[in-house]
Amino acid sequence: MDELMEILEDIAPDVDYETEDRLIDGKVLDSFSIVSLVAAISEEFDIEISPKYLVPENFNSAKAMWEMIQRIQEEE
Repeated sequence: MDELMEILEDIAPDVDYETEDRLIDGKVLDSFSIVSLVAAISEEFDIEISPKYLVPENFNSAKAMWEMIQRIQEEE
């Protein structure tokens, strides 16, 4: 989780990722941020985020992203 928090801080350092749960729905992260985030997560965790995971629910909070990463790792 620490690695994910570092990635998020690099992308948008002014966001409180501990409490924010509307990163997508609240337009906290824009489309460029999402593309950067997906690329960084894929590289850091050595996973492939397939299109089925590219839904707002998986990116609205750090917790949701961490759970998505864990699901993908279990599948691979």
